[in-house]
Amino acid sequence: MRSDLVYDALTTVRNRYLLCQVAAKATRKFHRPATRIQDTTNEVLTRISTTNPQQVMTAEPVATVAYERRHAA
Repeated sequence: MRSDLVYDALTTVRNRYLLCQVAAKATRKFHRPATRIQDTTNEVLTRISTTNPQQVMTAEPVATVAYERRHAA
């Protein structure tokens, strides 16, 4: 459940407001048009719980870059 993911992410980011800000920004950055936003949010919360929040925001979303290159014109 997502609440478990949130509680796991709170071990990395202690401030709930900051967690919401980081998760929202990362979700916008990593979201792929062909997927559900809920799945992207769950993936972001999992990444936050296992890494440093700064590393989550600086990671390059590989699938999004490939998608944008194919559909650019």
